[in-house]
Amino acid sequence: MRSTFMGLETNKRGLYTQQTALYTTGHNISNANTLGYSRQRVNMEATRGFPGVGINAGTMPGHLGTGVHTGSIQRIRDSFVDKQFRQESNKFGFWESQSKAISQMEDILTEPSTTGLQKSFSEFWQSLQDVATNPSEAGARAVAIRKGQAVADSFNYMHKSLTQVQTNLGTEIQHSTEGINSILRQIAEVNEQIKSVEPNGYIPNDLYDQRDLLLDELSNYVPIEVEYHHSGGRAQKGVAEGWAVVKMKVDGQDPVILVHGTKSVELEVTNALVVDGKNIPVEGITIKDGLEVDPDDPTKAEFKGKKAIAHGELINTGKLKSLMNSYGVNDGTAEGKGLYPDMIFKLNEMVKEFAKAFNEIHKSGTDLKGNKGENFFVTEDINQNPDPDFNGDTITAENITINKDLLGDPSKFAASDSEPGDTQEGNGKNALELAGLEFKKLDELGGASIETYFQGVIGDLGVEGMEANKTLANTITLLGAVESRRASISSVSLDEEMTDMIRFQQAYNASARMITVVDETLDKIINGMGVVGR
Repeated sequence: MRSTFMGLETNKRGLYTQQTALYTTGHNISNANTLGYSRQRVNMEATRGFPGVGINAGTMPGHLGTGVHTGSIQRIRDSFVDKQFRQESNKFGFWESQSKAISQMEDILTEPSTTGLQKSFSEFWQSLQDVATNPSEAGARAVAIRKGQAVADSFNYMHKSLTQVQTNLGTEIQHSTEGINSILRQIAEVNEQIKSVEPNGYIPNDLYDQRDLLLDELSNYVPIEVEYHHSGGRAQKGVAEGWAVVKMKVDGQDPVILVHGTKSVELEVTNALVVDGKNIPVEGITIKDGLEVDPDDPTKAEFKGKKAIAHGELINTGKLKSLMNSYGVNDGTAEGKGLYPDMIFKLNEMVKEFAKAFNEIHKSGTDLKGNKGENFFVTEDINQNPDPDFNGDTITAENITINKDLLGDPSKFAASDSEPGDTQEGNGKNALELAGLEFKKLDELGGASIETYFQGVIGDLGVEGMEANKTLANTITLLGAVESRRASISSVSLDEEMTDMIRFQQAYNASARMITVVDETLDKIINGMGVVGR
């Protein structure tokens, strides 16, 4: 026989369940603008009907319901969309960093412009033409020397600026690695909290959100994949997500474990980035103490010592990879290979071949006093320690300068092609040949002249920058589409929550009214039924 107070219990459950739904709705509304928050819903389940199953169970027509209860409070999330988002975020991290590095390089080279290297060259060639026209004028010679110094200064500035940005990129690699390590530690800490809560039958939705936000941030740096394990315990709910194992995808290898439960690894750059003021190419990254999973139990892992990951083994995505590509990676040479080392190498090659060709012509002529020409372009070291056998092999964009003897005495500019000892003030043929170097093709530069070679370098940079910006724009579009799709699933809609609030409120009121009805019925039975015969 059913209980006399069964109706009260049935509707009391309704009150509690609708109240829980209202509280959850309020939680959603409160976090409508919280970064990374996923809306939550109450999974309501009907309680077991009456009578129950068993030999001694009562019999009655039909099966009487006993109300509702809260099965679980679950966040609304789509793991497939999360995976897509992290893949696109990883690509975005790579191309955003790449585009930024190229943009900084373009700002330094500033071509075409009225103040860049090409403008300095143009004025230098013109000053040489002026010397050829008026070789006896000391002023024209002094101007040509100063314009040559301006060309050298332009190279010095570009080298210094490129090197400084490269150093900054190295610093950013260090900071990014530290940031990754911080994220990994935080994920492990959240895993630990989740493992302590889930076995008690609770669903830590806010901890799941916190972990997913960290995973989203991590995916910007390196490509990751995530798998989950249940915390265990008889009370654990079926909708519990469990603790996470985070792995980094590595090209040509099995994924590397970054976080396993409460354990996380620590990354570091394989070698020092700056030594004695010089930028050293990176080898890759090293995991100080790598994790390996127990082959008999995938829920267990132990630290197994250092693990090195070469830069070439990282998949070509993610901000960390882009920073390495821009800064420079070890390819067996002292400079390394990368966006900035390659540009510095091209500038150095250009400077060396230009200086050697110019010096060769200048030394073949004679100055205003009939003396044989000296090296026009030298290094600061040669200026301090003159070397008559200097051939220009050590000239770079960093150290190119003008021979101090010419700066001190413009008459030593070798504008004439006459023989030594023969002074011909009106002879400016050697200056004319120097000016002709503007169009002379140099085999060492692939058959290009100085200016066409530099224009080719700038052109290649422009194409590379355009491709990076275009790919970045496409990546932003795809990332935005996935982010919008995820928001449509997980974000809080205030209109929807207000509708739910009214719905749950009315259900709560109805349950309360049912309790009043049952109470009035019981009052009639208890107080309204008198003694027979009175």
